[in-house]
Formats: sequence, structure tokens, C-alpha cells
Amino acid sequence: MTTIEFAQSARSSVGIEWELMLVDAAGNLVPEAPAILDALGERPGITGELLTNTVEVTSDARTRVGEAVDDIRGRLEEVRAEADPRGVALVSSGSHPFARWHDQSINEKTRYRRLVERTQWWGRNMMIWGIHVHVGVEDRRKVLPILGELTRYLPHLQALTASSPFWAGEETGYASNRALVFQQLPTTGLPWAMEDWAAFERYVDDLTRTGVIDEVTEVRWDVRPAPRWGTVENRSCDAVSNLAELGTVAALVQTLVERTSRRLDAGEELAPLPPWFHRENKWRAARYGLDMTAIVDRDGIEAPVRADLDALLPELEPIAEELGCREELEGVRGILRHGNGTQRQHRVAAAHAGDLTAVVRHLRAEFEAGHPIIDDGDPA
Repeated sequence: MTTIEFAQSARSSVGIEWELMLVDAAGNLVPEAPAILDALGERPGITGELLTNTVEVTSDARTRVGEAVDDIRGRLEEVRAEADPRGVALVSSGSHPFARWHDQSINEKTRYRRLVERTQWWGRNMMIWGIHVHVGVEDRRKVLPILGELTRYLPHLQALTASSPFWAGEETGYASNRALVFQQLPTTGLPWAMEDWAAFERYVDDLTRTGVIDEVTEVRWDVRPAPRWGTVENRSCDAVSNLAELGTVAALVQTLVERTSRRLDAGEELAPLPPWFHRENKWRAARYGLDMTAIVDRDGIEAPVRADLDALLPELEPIAEELGCREELEGVRGILRHGNGTQRQHRVAAAHAGDLTAVVRHLRAEFEAGHPIIDDGDPA
């Protein structure tokens, strides 16, 4: 059977990955990533992705969220130094409001070509952008219980970050269309419930023997173990449009993992929701975003996700204080007040008679400002 080593990492250390679009002055996606990356050379924390219109920027492993965000900020400046002279801007959202898949080009790396060859139409349709947050786990025995507990909060994270309401120029009716598009690929979507690390090794062994995957990183669950780094990795979130909200998401994930780790240390028995409730919660979050009603316990009790987040924050704030991310965590309340990315995009579109180029201008303005812009008018 496959043996999967889990690297040593500092407890509740944090790392962030942010996928970014490259657009021209008119807001169209442009395939400039290869040229920008070639010009930058082998820079740590700056890589390409499936599509040549995308650059991914990552932080180092850090103790504090603010330090990880500073890493991202510095690497963004490196990318912009090469992008600006080309007339290319950086934008972030779960989807591009009006781009179409057949106008985009695929990265030439073998693994991306192999993915598209296998998945065909769905693979070519992966015009989606997300953020991934890694949190260190010091004991491999904790990984699967933490994974199960984090799954309970995936709809909360998805609702907070939902920013993909438009697809190929159409209003989808979903707050996070990205969430449902991405789960069409093999080994994506919600994680399977597993009791221990040995069960995870058996799962990977089964998929490897049957040719579903070649190695463990091809398990692309919404939240998954990342054995190479010794972390649990949350992958459920749409890409947010600005650095402030990036820090907020990282702080929420970091404090949820540390809270769960403390509960395990205290010998508390966790009670994950049944998988059918997780599945329904994911769909509701994708459809309704912050307006969703979540199923919050095994008995099927429901609560508005806003109220559930309000009740959760006081439990997390003392942990955030200790981890040095209290300010970033406070951003959750800001999102609840001013709306998530989808709600802000809707307001901009409505203010401009449905003109989606105005939405891209808004996204660019939020990215450059580093925080949400609440004005319904044209930020340009």
C-alpha cells in the first residue's frame, strides 16, 4: 500500500496562494503569463497556472497572517514591474465576467495538457480563480479530524468569498459559479470522510493503482491534506479582489484550524455533519452566498450563515489575538456589512445598466486599492 509521509511543520503556521488574472486596458484576459514569468526568471513564490492568462503568487510559511500577506504584497510588486510595461493589469475574482473559454490558451506544461486531454470540455472551461490557505499541523494524527471539522465551515468560507456571479457574459444566478464548475473535474469537490491517516493512504493507493491519479497532489478536494508541506489546505474559496480580504480569509482558516487542534488536545470528540448535509450546504453557499441558510448540526438545525458567523467570531477572537491575526479576522464583520465580491459586482453592474466592463474596472480598482470599494459608481 502507498505510504504517504507528512512533513514536519510548525503548528498553525500559515501560507497563502492567490491566483490572479492578467487583463488589458479594456478588461480582456490576455495570455501574457509566459512572457512575464520568463522575464522574472526563477522567482520563488511566482508561478504559472493552467491558463496562460493567470499568474499565481504565494507566500512563504509564516507564523502570522500579516507576514504572509506582506510576502504576497512584495511578490505582486515584482509581477507588476513586468506587467505594467506590457499594458497588462492584475485583477482578481472567482471568474471573469465576460471572457469565453475558447479564446484562452493552455499552459504547455505536460501536467496541464494531460489534465485537459482527459477532462476535455470541462477542463477547457476552467476559467476560475481561487485562493488556497495552508495551515500547519504538528501531528499527523490530527489531520483527518481537522479536515472533517473544517468541512463544516466550507460553506461559511465559500459564502464570504463568493465572487463569480457572471460567466461568459451571463448572469448565472449563483453567488459562486466557480464552486460548481470546479467540482466537475475528477477528485475535486468535498472530501471523503476518513477516520485516520491510514484510510487516506488506502484512498490514494486505490486511485493510483487504477490510474485516476499519478500522485497525491492530484487529490484536489475543497480542503485536503498537503503532505509535502505538513499542512491542511483550504481550497474552497473564490479569489477575493483585494489584499485586505485575502488576509481575512487566511485569518479565519488559521483560527479554525487552531481551535480544532485545541479541542483535539482536550480530548473532545468531534461530531462532523453527515455528508448529505455537507453536500447541500455547499450547493446553498454556491447559490445564495451570504444569503444562504446553513445546516449547522447533525439534527438538521438550520441558521442563516451570517448569524452563524456572528456566533462563531467571539469564540475565534481570543485565538486570533494569540496568533496575531485579530485585525485580519475582524474583516469578516466588514464583509458581512458591505457584502462579498458577488454582491459588490452586482451593485456595479446594476449601476452601469449591466455593463460588465464596468465590473472589471471595479475589480481592478479594488485590487489596486487593496481593499473593497463600496461606492456603486464607476471607480475608474
